[in-house]
Amino acid sequence: MKVIHVRGPLPLFTNTFVLLDEQGSAAVIDPAANAERYLEVLEKENAKLTHILLTHGHFDHVGAVRELKSRTNARVFMQRADADGSDLLPLVESDVDAQPADGDIIHVGSVGVKVLCTPGHTRGSVCLLCDDVMFTGDTLFAGEIGRTDLPTSSYEQMQESLAKLCAVVEDEVQVLPGHDAFSDMGREKAQNPYLKPFVRA
Repeated sequence: MKVIHVRGPLPLFTNTFVLLDEQGSAAVIDPAANAERYLEVLEKENAKLTHILLTHGHFDHVGAVRELKSRTNARVFMQRADADGSDLLPLVESDVDAQPADGDIIHVGSVGVKVLCTPGHTRGSVCLLCDDVMFTGDTLFAGEIGRTDLPTSSYEQMQESLAKLCAVVEDEVQVLPGHDAFSDMGREKAQNPYLKPFVRA
């Protein structure tokens, strides 16, 4: 398994990723940069894009979805609760090919990606757990969490989601968030003030 970081455009610099298996199957996670950026990576890696995996539907995470889908026939995986057709959540239901349930495993070639439903930042937010790496979107950041004061956000749901992550994700798992620095779950449990109430003594 290989993970390639592709930074999104100004001003938000969304962290986006290309996930590759050893046989050349690929997923793009939260494609916010220009579609050509991902197509260049895929060509360099001699890989075929089969999946577009979205941690949530905010505009700064989905900007290249439609073009990538049309040019590669990759399937789009997102919670349909985030298919709103609004400025904030621009995708619509017809853009989404599959809505994985909590605990589902999405197979990108030989790589399994486990879906953890973590509503709070949006109704449809998920974290994507793959071996010792977790793509957290805007649910969990290094030392912070995603906003819960936006339309379709919920502070109460975010609290439940953070408790869930603390309970089911091992300390050694790398945390690759949708913005800013990377971290790991052990560091977040020890230092992130929003997680501390849910860490078992």
